Amino acid sequence: MPEKRKLSSSKLFVKKFGGTSVGSIERIEAVAEQIAKSAHAGERQILVLSAMAGETNRLFSLASNIASSADALGEGCEYALLRERDMLVSTGEQISIALMAMALQRRGLRARSLLGSQVQIHTDSQFGGASIQRVDTQLLEALLAEGVIPVVAGFQGRDSNGEVTTLGRGGSDTTAVALAAAMGANECQIYTDVAGVFTTDPHLTPSARKLDGMSFEVMFDMARLGAKVLHPDSVAYAKRYLVPLRVLSSFEPGPGTLVQHAEAADAVGSVQGIAVCRARVWLSIECPPANEALLRDCLEGLGAEAELWCQDAQDQSGLQLFQVSLAADFLVTALKQLDRQSQCLGLGKVEYHKQLVKVSLVGSRLPPDTGLISQVNNILGSQGIHVRLLSRSQRIVSILIDEAELHNGVRLLHQTLGLDRV
Repeated sequence: MPEKRKLSSSKLFVKKFGGTSVGSIERIEAVAEQIAKSAHAGERQILVLSAMAGETNRLFSLASNIASSADALGEGCEYALLRERDMLVSTGEQISIALMAMALQRRGLRARSLLGSQVQIHTDSQFGGASIQRVDTQLLEALLAEGVIPVVAGFQGRDSNGEVTTLGRGGSDTTAVALAAAMGANECQIYTDVAGVFTTDPHLTPSARKLDGMSFEVMFDMARLGAKVLHPDSVAYAKRYLVPLRVLSSFEPGPGTLVQHAEAADAVGSVQGIAVCRARVWLSIECPPANEALLRDCLEGLGAEAELWCQDAQDQSGLQLFQVSLAADFLVTALKQLDRQSQCLGLGKVEYHKQLVKVSLVGSRLPPDTGLISQVNNILGSQGIHVRLLSRSQRIVSILIDEAELHNGVRLLHQTLGLDRV
């Protein structure tokens, strides 16, 4: 990462707009009007855009229609297919940045649309999930010095061979943070269809509150545990380079939520938010205690989560009961793998239950005693909500419950733990 630059005394903001924010010509025009007002107020701005809403899914669908019939081409085909898929899906952002630049130019502003390769966002060669290695700042610096607003395609870069790469789902957030870090921006602002980061998904309980601020640590946990407002990689990147992140709405004014390196912003020892991850499966496996490590290796390679892994005492057969949470998409593969490894691992009965959700309470340095766990069990148990699996760490308590109990469970926890109070 190059040394942070400050090009002038005026503030520099990197502003990322997601697919819903640029999902139609009307919305692009509305964003352009907002950017124009900021420019006339003296702000220097770099824009990062996602593809228009639905476009990336459409392109992935086109790719899958071809790739599913190309498996018979033989060994070595996969690399070529991944390369071409990145070439295809990266075009979505090219449409949105060109339209935005045109909308800004029509308002008398100087703007230029730029692909990741033109900015020279350098990545590794992991097609479909590349990592940013460095960002060249010369072109962006020159454009800003000339009064030009760079409009950069998110989600993409180039590898050392000049190949187009994409950063994976949510990669535009990471693009924005990387540019902000390289350019020494005052803030990286992520514009979405919500007013900021809430204590939980407002669709689950109307009492969800917008948070004014939070630390990188809590935001990262919320994001990786199911909160959709920011991609976890972008939060990790922002923490690494100390880039202040602000989550704002594209559609209504407001201060949003500021995410920064400030533990003081967190209410230490209390739950700050509830994250939800849907489409989970509970697996119960009988296995000799001596083979626990092998069983873990078998399942964790298939998406199992170590923090939702527990074991019960040995029964008379000498087997121990292991319980684990798994993404529903991996269930069939996991069952096949367990069947193949059954004799080698000495497995007994294997059971599973689908249509579950993981609900995670996230805070800064939660109390180390079991009081919170007892409180959670009492809150849910009073309404007959069965907790199938529970785990805790320094900042997280996670539970697995039936999907049918999600709204009631989150509403109860949110209210009883005081998250609906300012």
